[in-house]
Amino acid sequence: MFKYIRNRLIISIVTLLVILSVLFLLLDLMPGSPFNDEKLSEDQKGMLYAKYNLDKPLHIRYFTYMKNVIFKGDFGESYTIQKNVPVSTLLKDRLPISIRLGIQSLLVGALIGVLFGSVAAINKNSGWDTFTTVFSVLGISVPSYVFALGLSYFLGYKIHLFPFTYDIYKPLESSVLPTIALSMFVIATVARFMRTELVEVLGSEYILLAEAKGLKTRKVLIKHSIRNALIPVITVLGPITVSLLTGSLVIERIFGIPGLGDLLVTAISVNDFNVVISIAFFYSMFYIAMMLIIDVLYGVIDPRIRVAKGEQNG
Repeated sequence: MFKYIRNRLIISIVTLLVILSVLFLLLDLMPGSPFNDEKLSEDQKGMLYAKYNLDKPLHIRYFTYMKNVIFKGDFGESYTIQKNVPVSTLLKDRLPISIRLGIQSLLVGALIGVLFGSVAAINKNSGWDTFTTVFSVLGISVPSYVFALGLSYFLGYKIHLFPFTYDIYKPLESSVLPTIALSMFVIATVARFMRTELVEVLGSEYILLAEAKGLKTRKVLIKHSIRNALIPVITVLGPITVSLLTGSLVIERIFGIPGLGDLLVTAISVNDFNVVISIAFFYSMFYIAMMLIIDVLYGVIDPRIRVAKGEQNG
């Protein structure tokens, strides 16, 4: 297992370097410029290009940029959002907010989804099963921003149960509504998969054999049924992570959250390329880290997978 994790780490690092290279080259080929101000003359624009080394050939700018990122962690300076301010300074306060919101949404959604799906499978064809099915369809079909607007209006504006806009002095309370809005898709997806898989597991021969041997129902459910049903559920957490990253862009705007999503939208609108590259890179890093964690969880839940991976990498 250790060798497998080590190899995955190496692959992840190489993948991130490739992503960073592609982002740099794609944004360089994009039309437009960070200095589109009509008040600037051509000479002034030329001076700005020279100041930020944008007048250098592509290959020189590329290798300089990669060297600074890899060895110094320097993603350059902001061109327009906050001129001459290092990108790392812009991200320092925003990155923890977005990471916390994403992890909260994923954990809350996964735990509630597993609970809903398990209860629905155990009580198949009951009222709760029907409710879970309907909820799953709505949660998958309705965009997260619709839930965000509804929660903000009813629980924030009307009832005043939670702040309907983000308050930096009340980070926990302010993150409740965004977390619920983002986790709705996670809950619906996990509940649907958990219900389907657990129904199949409960009807399998080895579960029937365990019950015939007189094992307690609770032990059969927790140790055998739910544990085996979780393996396919964990598989969908990777794609769900992507949906959280993309959904957070709109959610952060709705709730006024000073996170990476809000900054990314602003950076794209003003062609602040260094900021766009850095945020896209951190999103990629978060996704790859989640995929690595999911792979490790496979081995924790099912030792057979851990042994198989050890044999493959041994």
